[in-house]
Amino acid sequence: MITRAIEPAIRSALSSGKAVVLLGARQVGKTTLADSLFGSRPGTLWLNGDEPDVRAMFENINSARLRAIIGDAAVFVLDEAQRIPDIGLKLKLITDQIKNVQLLATGSSSFDLTDLVSEPLTGRKREFALYPLSFGEMVAHHGLIAETRLLEHRLVFGCYPEVVNSPGAERKALSEISDSYLYKDILAFDRVKKSDKMTRLLRALAFQIGSQVSFTELGQLCGLDNKTVERYITVLEQAFVIFRLGSYSRNLRNELKASRKIYFVDNGVRNSIIADYRPLELRDDIGKLWENFLVSERIKRNRYSEVYANSWFWRTHQQQEIDYIEELDGGLCAYEFKWSPSAKTKRATAFLTAYPGSGFQVVHRENFDEFLL
Repeated sequence: MITRAIEPAIRSALSSGKAVVLLGARQVGKTTLADSLFGSRPGTLWLNGDEPDVRAMFENINSARLRAIIGDAAVFVLDEAQRIPDIGLKLKLITDQIKNVQLLATGSSSFDLTDLVSEPLTGRKREFALYPLSFGEMVAHHGLIAETRLLEHRLVFGCYPEVVNSPGAERKALSEISDSYLYKDILAFDRVKKSDKMTRLLRALAFQIGSQVSFTELGQLCGLDNKTVERYITVLEQAFVIFRLGSYSRNLRNELKASRKIYFVDNGVRNSIIADYRPLELRDDIGKLWENFLVSERIKRNRYSEVYANSWFWRTHQQQEIDYIEELDGGLCAYEFKWSPSAKTKRATAFLTAYPGSGFQVVHRENFDEFLL
């Protein structure tokens, strides 16, 4: 089994006296991680919010009923907790009234669990996000050389655990993730009614990774108004399908200030949405795949390492652009992404002039491991 990088931090949080909330898309390994933490521990009660009788059990529940359900269990794992209505208040009852139990709640969609948990559990929880397998996790599992050899494969098929563990059957695994799991929570959200337009929006986003996106343009492509596009994008982000990067600006007049780029959390899901699994030598979107991979893996690396950096891109009205910027402890570092080590790269002269003292690095396929480890 591949060890998850976030596991030590979660183990440490278990002794804090607070509830632990583990969020992430379906099929990223939340249940497997919870089983690694508690599967063999005596006195563990495990319930799954996907089961109708569990949801019924929690209807109109009070602290006395919760005590009866939990009994003398030392650990209470509630998997897919977002499926239970008013889950935040019910978890608050457990943390406030049943002091001798360690609570672990997992959720596959933060638009339900986070919104309903954050306020009731303020100061009572530690929250973690789990993503598809990271480059760092794969290197720790079978070594840098082996994982580097699989780089082109990862750019096409991504790193969902089921995909990684299904050599030769990656397309089938990705199809099941996209069709059976990816949309399950998104379309269950009570304000997402038009699944065909959501599908069109996902396809439009898949073709625009690494590019600045316009809600107006997306709306015209999908038959949606601007506000609905923005709301759907928020839902997709909260369901761990995509994420946004804003444009960096310190109010210089020639900088773009309201732009954003959208990336997919996993390359394989992106390629599944457009049904394109061709090898890199047959594709015309290598640059997009490379940029999406590097940005998403850097985000995973930072989150798992508890590096609290701000992430941006930078562009001016004169089309001068930096692919990725990190702001940490008052310093800036700019990164340009090139698949080929011999590709011509423009020096970041405009950016370095505007922000003297900033770092600059070109990341390509011969040095990318330094950027991700």
